[in-house]
Amino acid sequence: MGKRDFVDRVDSVDPVVFVTLSCIFRYGRDDMDVMGIAFRRELFLSTRQVYPPLQDREKGIHTRVQAKLLRKLGSNAYPFFFEFPDNLPCSVALQPAPHDVGKQCAVEFEIKAFSAESQDAKVRKRSTVKLMLRKVQYAPDSQGVPPTVETTKDFVMSDKPLHVKATLDKELYYHGETIHVDVNITNNSNKTIKNVILSVDQVATVVLFSNDSYIKCVDIEDSGDSVSAGATLQKVYKLLPLLANNRERRGIALDGKLKHEDTNLASSSIIKEGLQKEVLGIMVSYKVMVKLIVGGSVFYFLSVGLEVPFRLMHPKPDADVPSFPSEMEDELVFQEFKRSYLKGIIGAGDDDDEEGNVSGGDDMGPKEK
Repeated sequence: MGKRDFVDRVDSVDPVVFVTLSCIFRYGRDDMDVMGIAFRRELFLSTRQVYPPLQDREKGIHTRVQAKLLRKLGSNAYPFFFEFPDNLPCSVALQPAPHDVGKQCAVEFEIKAFSAESQDAKVRKRSTVKLMLRKVQYAPDSQGVPPTVETTKDFVMSDKPLHVKATLDKELYYHGETIHVDVNITNNSNKTIKNVILSVDQVATVVLFSNDSYIKCVDIEDSGDSVSAGATLQKVYKLLPLLANNRERRGIALDGKLKHEDTNLASSSIIKEGLQKEVLGIMVSYKVMVKLIVGGSVFYFLSVGLEVPFRLMHPKPDADVPSFPSEMEDELVFQEFKRSYLKGIIGAGDDDDEEGNVSGGDDMGPKEK
């Protein structure tokens, strides 16, 4: 402890300020309770005492950002740090429908600073400020082998089979890149292929009490191509999965976002070996579906399908660009919270109300604090 004596001024006590880093899996609105059970689960929680400081500030090791902030803010600034665990899920949210209200199903990270008599004490809204964070993954440096899937289909009353092969031009795509699918069909059967349909499917697996998977088509190509009996077809199809074409689709997984900025389709999840499934949150994967509609008779059609998996991610930022260049120092945004916001702790003990709710999560913006 920085000190053991806290002055009781009858109407107030010196505040103790804590900062909490939490990872929350939200799968229902905060105001939806069933028998007192909230629809949220804390996947990770870590708390640090910031004030009074537990160590001499001058002897601490500070990052470049902290050093700049200390010079700018002066003696009233108290730096802190968290070791961000690498076994937690990335920030992912399921897109709500246009008419949905309340917070969406999501994996969220937040920093919360609050003043209380102890870190386990009831936290009052007037004594709390929040800042949303994101956990993201970038694409690995090396590309995998371009995926290829093929299958052979035999039909009744047909001496020879239908052979289909689908190949992607690469295994890893960046958001906004066009996917080229090379489809090779050898139709030695006596059936006629009426149509060739390609799609990009997003698979979002919500890991909580059970593995519930939600498959959403995020792009489709209905080619109308046909292949008669005994003929072949080799053609390269193009697909482009974009959020811009799916903004009204409920349940599509999106990358987490800060404030009111735009986002994109969720990136593919890279799972660390040995990771416990209880903390995976929402896992995302992608696949190209190739579906052949085969004529059977006047009353029914057959279908032959292929699934070709791939990864959709962001490239790593340029390593030559500093994360906090000196010219950005003047762009820092500082949000001040007056002493009255701490009245519930250091004042006369008035009850909180909604007007005293202070949340700096979006107001403070995504810049460094």
